[in-house]
Amino acid sequence: MNSKRKLYVLALGVFGITTTEFGVIGVLPDLSKAFQVSIEKAGWLLSAFALIVAVFGPIMVSLLSGVNRKKLLLFSLLVFFVCNMMSGLVTGFYLLLIIRMFPAFFHPVYWSIALAIANTNLKSEDKSKAVGVIFSGLTIATVLGVPIATFISGFINWQWSFYVTGFINLVALVGLQLFLPQVDGKKAVLIYSKRKMLCNKLLWINMLMAFFVITAMYATYGYMADFLKSVALMKGSEISVMFFLFGCIGILGNKLAGNLMSKYPYKTTLSFIILLAGVHVLLNVVGNMFIPAVLLIAVWGFVHSGGFLISNINITSSTSDAPEFINSIFTSCGNLGVTAGALLGGQVISSFGIRQVVWASVGCLVISFVILIIKQQIYNKHGSHRIELKGYDN
Repeated sequence: MNSKRKLYVLALGVFGITTTEFGVIGVLPDLSKAFQVSIEKAGWLLSAFALIVAVFGPIMVSLLSGVNRKKLLLFSLLVFFVCNMMSGLVTGFYLLLIIRMFPAFFHPVYWSIALAIANTNLKSEDKSKAVGVIFSGLTIATVLGVPIATFISGFINWQWSFYVTGFINLVALVGLQLFLPQVDGKKAVLIYSKRKMLCNKLLWINMLMAFFVITAMYATYGYMADFLKSVALMKGSEISVMFFLFGCIGILGNKLAGNLMSKYPYKTTLSFIILLAGVHVLLNVVGNMFIPAVLLIAVWGFVHSGGFLISNINITSSTSDAPEFINSIFTSCGNLGVTAGALLGGQVISSFGIRQVVWASVGCLVISFVILIIKQQIYNKHGSHRIELKGYDN
């Protein structure tokens, strides 16, 4: 089996677990109504999942480091399948919340192994493209997974949105069983000393920047369905189409980000932050106008889709040691950002209304912009902006 085929079957699994995590975004208004809870409280179905990933990611990866990698990937998808099926059967909000927490423990395990495989035995210039293939699973989940869940919830009911999501994970499980070869069974080198990590200033800078970038992304995107319903006055079917448009355009954005990060990491990161901030400002200004809103959704999806990939490459390029552990650090950092974004967005909505939620994103992007400029100045000053694996450019 060639390396590309291996990457694609891993991306299929990413598609399954990402649909589980983020598919609920488009269903939040229906769940809020079904369980008679506020939209901010329903948002915990996203933020609690992400919080589990953030807290337990490195721990789970370290604890399971000696387990056969393919078996671990398959078991992770099995957990996602079972929990999705159970989610469609619950009758209480808190029980649903608890059930959604279980697969969250295995989310970082799958991500870390998949990303580590993508970074293995490749030339440095090819790694960004390989990581881009893995992240295409996330992007396609926004193209198909999230809008499918949203459409089914509106067309049938919210229970069936979980059943279909479970089926997606089952398909991914079968795909990995059939097409993924046995991964090296040797125990992964996961030890990354505390002293070495604490002394790696670049790693901490990139982690901090990634946190604010992803917080910005999900402060608004986490409530996209409610924003389109309340501000743009779109109906359920129209919202499903918007999620589909968002994801379709996002495929192109994800591919472009992967290509650009391999050549111009600093300029790509800078452009991403500025463009995403501009999109959010415009959402506040013209988000209540149907045609401008549709056009903005397309641009938003194009820019937004590169956020995780850009953040991952910035963090993993900080060191070449312990790739699975560093990827688990990225997964934790990213999901902590998702949690913070969902909570921050919910707080802004409850205090100022859904239309003003975009300013939470803009504020976080301003902070990430400052961090990026400071990072560039520090490493230009030390003449290290051309160091291989660090990924700096003028």
